[in-house]
Amino acid sequence: MKSVEFTFDFEQSIGPWLGRTSKMIDYYLHEAFAEAQLDLSKEQMIVLKKLHYNDGLNQNELALLTFRDKSSLARLLVKMEKKGYLKRKQSSEDKRINEVYITPVGREVLKKTRPIIQQLLQQMETDVTSSEIQQVIQILKKVQLNLTTKIASL
Repeated sequence: MKSVEFTFDFEQSIGPWLGRTSKMIDYYLHEAFAEAQLDLSKEQMIVLKKLHYNDGLNQNELALLTFRDKSSLARLLVKMEKKGYLKRKQSSEDKRINEVYITPVGREVLKKTRPIIQQLLQQMETDVTSSEIQQVIQILKKVQLNLTTKIASL
């Protein structure tokens, strides 16, 4: 079998560094949530955060805001509903639409994540200047815009 030769240095591109960093954040959050005895995943935390600021979103809106497909979001919501973190109600205007609401239990769990997130951010930003942080944010916004433009053209 022939080996495939790359004409570019993959390690010097943005992709693998973003991927590794994302996995490291996922791992840190998983461990920190477990240590704090929070039965929560990063994905569940993101849903709770979105509902905290925008309670009553319908499932389609929530899928768009969390960058999830509808079926994987539906499975995630079922798990979260069983844990008591949220509740779904049929829309009074359209019975085909479910609106999603955070419960008091969900709010309490989200509140417990704040110190964990603050600690993660402090760790990530150690020895990184505010100017460098702003530069990274601007670069990531450009990357996201590039990807959004590409996806829209498909």
